[in-house]
Amino acid sequence: MLIGYDAKRAFRNNTGLGNYSRGVIGGVMSYELRVKSEAGTVVLYTPSVKGRYEHFFENMPLRVVEPKGVWKVMKSVWRSVGVSRAVKKDGVELFHGLSHELPYGLPKGVKKVVTMHDLIVYRFPEFFKPADRVIHRQKMRHACRVADVVVAISEQTKRDLMEFLGVPEEKIRVVYQSCDSAFWGVKGSEEGVKGSERTNVEVREKYGLPDRYVLCVGTLEERKNQLRVIEAMKRLPEDVALVLVGRPRGDYGQRVLACTNERVRVLSGASFTDFPSLYRGAVASVYLSRFEGFGIPVLESMCCDCPVVTSDVSSMPEAGGDAALYAAPDDVEAIARQLLRLCEDEDLRQQCIEKGRIHRMKFAPEKVSADMMAVYISLLDN
Repeated sequence: MLIGYDAKRAFRNNTGLGNYSRGVIGGVMSYELRVKSEAGTVVLYTPSVKGRYEHFFENMPLRVVEPKGVWKVMKSVWRSVGVSRAVKKDGVELFHGLSHELPYGLPKGVKKVVTMHDLIVYRFPEFFKPADRVIHRQKMRHACRVADVVVAISEQTKRDLMEFLGVPEEKIRVVYQSCDSAFWGVKGSEEGVKGSERTNVEVREKYGLPDRYVLCVGTLEERKNQLRVIEAMKRLPEDVALVLVGRPRGDYGQRVLACTNERVRVLSGASFTDFPSLYRGAVASVYLSRFEGFGIPVLESMCCDCPVVTSDVSSMPEAGGDAALYAAPDDVEAIARQLLRLCEDEDLRQQCIEKGRIHRMKFAPEKVSADMMAVYISLLDN
């Protein structure tokens, strides 16, 4: 089969949708080479390959297509319309939009798949500018209407697709996402990790971190709910600090920054290669988001043998399973109580770690890639 991808975010985005796009494309390539021993079956369509990940796919047997001629000065239009002409010319059999949208005018004979990560623009419209709200909703509606299959990254997203956009259940396939390969197969705290990654001790010294800290990864914004976590930390022993890893966004982000002190640290420029060691060096991680399509930091925690406290809402129970501890996102006392348990009960910590090693395999890259390929194969077989 010849598969085409909207690869803009795979080349341009550092986290989130970028990680997902690179994971899907890389995973499908690995699956093809491992299971079918075929190559050259993927075409990436992107307005530009320049950026942090311009060399990411260099060693993979695929082709990259960029706009040519007049399209070079109309890249956004090319991505919405021009890609469809390129897809027809290239003979693509299946096209996958990896981030909520599909180009307009894709040929009728091409099977169409779109991944929907979340419907936060419908659940929490106040988090979006009015113009962005209209644009995002229009793209989502169009993609779900023309797609042969809508991939939801969680059962929560599947329910939202049915509730807000009226997508028929039989049109939706839940294919969980994995996290970046850097988090899989991480070694022990005093050992080197995959060459460029530092040990826990080195990372602690690099950022000046205390011996005991709780890690909280995510953009500093209202939906991520860091102020409640900061409140909960006041109930924990004074030798336990909170380390927030993420960039501030808007007024909420500035309010979080205003709370920094000896016990509350913010790392806005932490290197991604240090993330696995940051998790492994923590007493626990905490992710009390009010709503997520999936909740990648929960999986990252489990992959790094770091016990996690997370929200009991939306998709977080799917991500954490029986390995995580839960609290309502606004219940400061419950958040503090769960964190205190992990800080004081080593047996509980080890139980959570062991359960996490089992539960995380539900999201192993090989399984996720196989599940996505199954969607493609069933479409083309039909």
